[in-house]
Amino acid sequence: MSQSFDALVEVIAQLRGPNGCPWDAKQTHASLQSYLLEEAYEVLDALEAPDSPALKEELGDLLLQILLHAQIAAEGGRFTIEDVIRILIEKLIRRHPHVFKPDPQQSNPLLPEQISQQWEAIKQHERQHQEGEKSLLDGVPQTLPALLRAYQIQRRVSRVGFDWQAPRQVVDKLHEELEELRKIVEALPGDSSKDLENDHTHQAIEREFGDVLFTIANLARFLHVNPEAALRKATKRFTTRFQYMEQHVRKAGKSLNTLQPEEWEALWQEAKQQEAQEHPRQVFTQKERNTTRL
Repeated sequence: MSQSFDALVEVIAQLRGPNGCPWDAKQTHASLQSYLLEEAYEVLDALEAPDSPALKEELGDLLLQILLHAQIAAEGGRFTIEDVIRILIEKLIRRHPHVFKPDPQQSNPLLPEQISQQWEAIKQHERQHQEGEKSLLDGVPQTLPALLRAYQIQRRVSRVGFDWQAPRQVVDKLHEELEELRKIVEALPGDSSKDLENDHTHQAIEREFGDVLFTIANLARFLHVNPEAALRKATKRFTTRFQYMEQHVRKAGKSLNTLQPEEWEALWQEAKQQEAQEHPRQVFTQKERNTTRL
């Protein structure tokens, strides 16, 4: 390992040592879970800002979490960070035979789709030799955000042929699920809040709403869109627009809760125009649409 990496590992060990930091020393795998998730999301935030100077620092914060978990495991005699790196190297080499053990009879380089199929076949072979993992879906983490987990599950089953044939079929399925949800909503009385207190009604709505979201995640997969990223960006756009409206309302000496519907609409359109000027949408040619992973 490099000198700087070795030094970092030593710093982590010292922080958790007898004369180290009491806070670091008392941490466990369980107590650090929320920090790991938080640092991962901060890396995502930095990645979404073009040429963000924060990315370097956020990657370091994420690396800290990895090293802390490895140090805790080492203290328990389970494994070290060197074991983590060794296993990763072995896995990368094993799953990239076209790079590290190329077939001399293969004259043409593999296409990305063929590489993806090869990767999945190798992973499936590995799963068959892993105790306790009996299903194709066992390796999808339970703790993933629900929308992303739905995406990953459908992605996995599609690789063994359980899939729709075209995006249009998924759109039709989405319309079907929305229609089922619409029927339940339309059956609610005028004061729907009372009926929603009924467990049966609430469970029915939750079930149909879940089916809609699950189908949306599948449509996202067909369109090569990460649903978590798409929703995160849409939420960010909404936040930016709403904050723009807040600023204008304050400047006008008004209060948000006094605005009329037409005032809200005018401000919203103004916010969208401002956004379009600051961040023009990228327009793809048909050829680019066919080759770009959205």
